[in-house]
Amino acid sequence: MATGKNIVIFGATGRTGLATLAQALEEGYTVTVLVRDRARLPAQHQPARVVLGDARDPAAVSEAVRGQDAVIILLGTRNDLTFLLWDLQKVPPRLVPVTEDHIRMHRILQDSGLDCVYVMPPHIADDQPLTGDYTVTVGASGGSRVISTHDLGHFLLRCLHTSCYDGKSVYVSRDYSKD
Repeated sequence: MATGKNIVIFGATGRTGLATLAQALEEGYTVTVLVRDRARLPAQHQPARVVLGDARDPAAVSEAVRGQDAVIILLGTRNDLTFLLWDLQKVPPRLVPVTEDHIRMHRILQDSGLDCVYVMPPHIADDQPLTGDYTVTVGASGGSRVISTHDLGHFLLRCLHTSCYDGKSVYVSRDYSKD
């Protein structure tokens, strides 16, 4: 659980990153972002600090995390890769290396001793609203097969205020058809 208000967001110019950035700024966080292209940040949601670089560059990452209380990583593929880490038998052969890399990174984080929450979202929909009302399942997939970018960002920020999910893999979902 983070105790301060300084956070860095990796992936802040993606769909979920933009939703999370906007909510973090609204909640009063002092936000740093690591981005390759500053122009992709919307004028109405400017972080306190922008580090230009690539998330694969250790020097850029070190600069971005300096002085932070928490890190939110929203790096993705823009594809629905729901099967990663959940159902290894469904992984297409061409994506086995990606899955193996996710598993390797998951283990590194588990062994790091850091307070981490491993959020395994289902399909991430940018056409659904922020509700703040979703199902969190620990250790397995469950519930619906969708979460909005806004609700996922909401949950990630919520994790900064509680330790109940630290060290756990969680699945966050909602049935938006009931709205």
